[in-house]
Amino acid sequence: MHSLIIHMSTSTQRRPNADRLLEDLPNARLIEAVDGRDPAQVSDVTVLPGTLHRPHYPFALRPAEIGVFQSHRRCWQRIIDEGWDHAVIVEDDLRIDPARFASALKLLAPHMRPGMYVRLPIKPRETSGEVVAQSGDMRLIVPRVIGLQCVCQVVGRDAAKRLLAGSERIDRPVDTWLQMHWITGQPVHTLLPNGNAEIAGEIGGSTIQTKTPVTGKLAREWKRAIYRARLWAHPQKG
Repeated sequence: MHSLIIHMSTSTQRRPNADRLLEDLPNARLIEAVDGRDPAQVSDVTVLPGTLHRPHYPFALRPAEIGVFQSHRRCWQRIIDEGWDHAVIVEDDLRIDPARFASALKLLAPHMRPGMYVRLPIKPRETSGEVVAQSGDMRLIVPRVIGLQCVCQVVGRDAAKRLLAGSERIDRPVDTWLQMHWITGQPVHTLLPNGNAEIAGEIGGSTIQTKTPVTGKLAREWKRAIYRARLWAHPQKG
């Protein structure tokens, strides 16, 4: 098993945690994150308004979201280039429980295939459509609706190829796009609980979230609720 840690070398507050992940994850290496605020780094990215796929995405992509999407695409390409069957991909604000993480990988090992994408999320929000495997309180499931965030996942080589081919043009954040399995053609599994935690607040805050006025926040939440309701019309099936 190999591991890729998305980290921007200028993010000095996050470097200690990135170094900890280098020690805690199997065969880990850093992958330089794409800075979406730098026009030179995203000059080859085709960004469209949220009308590329249905349901339409009601928000404009922020530069940081573009950078995160391209950073994950960079990791998918690395898996292909290295010829790995699969690899762990994490963001540098992840904290793992090494013992629990090892147990999660042990549970996953006999089931992982190059065509699989498995989330190890920090929040147990998904409802199971099928239980694939279980050990103690830990379960590998096919969630009905795929959760948000890409803090930690295991991605197979064939899945990486499929996702790269499907994301040459983007119109929404990477985690939101991955929810659309009927568009990507990529089923997504989830492994919970796994001991993972997000610690962005301890190391300088989120690189994506921005402050929104109260009136704008209410309108945004209303649009988000409508969008989520439309996602429920496309549940994953085991």
